[in-house]
Order: sequence, then structure tokens, then C-alpha cells
Amino acid sequence: MSSPVIIICGPTATGKSDLALEVAELIDGEIINADSMQLYKGMDIGTAKLSVDERNGIPHHLLDILTVEEDASVAQYQALARAAVDEIRTRNKAAIIVGGTGLYIKSIIDEMNFPETDPELRKKLESEAELLGAAELYSRLRLLDPEAAAAIEPANTRRIIRALEVIEVTGQPYSANLPSDTSLRYPDALHIGLAMERSSLAPRIEARVHRMWQSGLVAEVDSLIEAGLLRGSTAQRAIGYAQVIAMRNGEISESKAIEETIVATRQYVRRQETWFKRDPRIQWIGEDQPRLAFINQRLNS
Repeated sequence: MSSPVIIICGPTATGKSDLALEVAELIDGEIINADSMQLYKGMDIGTAKLSVDERNGIPHHLLDILTVEEDASVAQYQALARAAVDEIRTRNKAAIIVGGTGLYIKSIIDEMNFPETDPELRKKLESEAELLGAAELYSRLRLLDPEAAAAIEPANTRRIIRALEVIEVTGQPYSANLPSDTSLRYPDALHIGLAMERSSLAPRIEARVHRMWQSGLVAEVDSLIEAGLLRGSTAQRAIGYAQVIAMRNGEISESKAIEETIVATRQYVRRQETWFKRDPRIQWIGEDQPRLAFINQRLNS
């Protein structure tokens, strides 16, 4: 299989989806989603998921494969994504992996261990999280494994618990079980990162959040609550969705929900930048560079 594998990654709001479409049209490729929240059916506006019409006839894989009641699993995603890459390439098409969830991208291209779970330990940590709060467990993780803590959202209790569980079960840092930067699965993959100055990205984020509200994010969350959003532990924590839920619970005003969504998105962008900048394979494209020409040149060099 000589068809290329291309990764287009980088922070939120840098234009990854649009560039992926241009690349797919240029080299006859298909797109594989690597955004953990775009896996969910119905989570469209808040994740900036391209509509079917916006996809310009380009096949997209691993969108809308989970209900909001289900919890996303990196191990499950890895198996599905690798199968999609291989199937696309057997048809002599390029596989274009696109998204901002760094761990999901790495699970496709690098070797990655999935340590066994310990149900009793998991239950103990879950009880501690309820009693002490996620912030306390996150502080513990920062002491035990700063690298893992940098890659996990402070409010993501499920992943914090999993990291602490792995540390205790294996006796190693959770980050030791993360993939290395040696791509064993697809060694010839082209890694592209989209970079943008904070001064340019900040207004894009703000405009994006306001656009989501104007496009009906609140109504989308309302419908997803009826579909079971609050019964799952992953989807309801997504940026934007969590803030609308808090608004609906009377905890914050709508203006505060919008403000907190903008702040949370900026914080997420900083975590994404930290994650991706650790990978030396990524070739970065600045906001003023001709992106499509840059990729085309790399493919033909």
C-alpha cells in the first residue's frame, strides 16, 4: 500500500477541516476524524463538525459512531481508525487523519499500551473523586506524573482516575504508557501541524463560540439532554456543552456560559499546543504560508 498517510493536526480553530478537504480533493483522499467529540451523534454545532453538504462529497470516517450515553475509548478508536486507514489505502486512496485530539492521533500511528484495569482500585478512586473533587485528584496526578497531567483536562475526572489507576497498577508513570515518537505503524506518514499566533487565534475562537450560539448550540444541547447526554460521563463534559448544561441548571447566566466557553477553549488550545509541540515529526505551517502548496511540495519531495 503506497498511498500516503497524512496527519493534519493543531489547535482548535486553525482551519484543519477546511485544509483537509482541499488536500483530499487534490490527491484523491478520504478523511478520518481524530476529534474525540465529533465521534458523537448529534454533537454537531459545538464541535464544529462539517455538515454532509460541507464535506463536498469527500468520504469522512469515524464521525457519529457513538451515542451521547456512551463513553469514548482510545483503545476502541485505535482499532477502528487503523482499520479505516488500511481499508482506504487498499483502494489506492490517501488516508488523511484530521483533528485536534493528540492522544487519538498518536494511538493510530504509534505503538501504545493499554494497561489492564483494576475494578477495586477504580471504585476507590471514583469514591475519592466524589468525596474530594476532581481538583484534588488532578493535583495528585500533577505530583506523580506532570507530563500526563499536562495532557489531561483538569475537569476530565474519568481520564484523571484512569491515569492514577495505571500509575498504581503498573508502578510507572501514566505517560510511560503513551506512544513514543517513533511511528511504527505508518513510518512514512506526513505530519502537518497548523500554527497560528495567539493574537490571530483569540478573535477566531471568540467568533467561533458566538457563531455556535447563534447557530443553535443551546437547542442542540437541549435535544441531546433528552437523548441521554447526562447519562454518559464523557460527552457532557465537552467544551460548550458543559457550559450550556450549567446554564440550564441555573448555575450561570447565558452570557457567563458564553464567556466560560471562550475561556475554556483558549485553555484547551494551550494544552493542544503543549501536546503537539512535543512531537518532532510535525512540520508546522504558519498562518501566512500557502498551506496546500506546502503539503503538495512535501508529498512530491
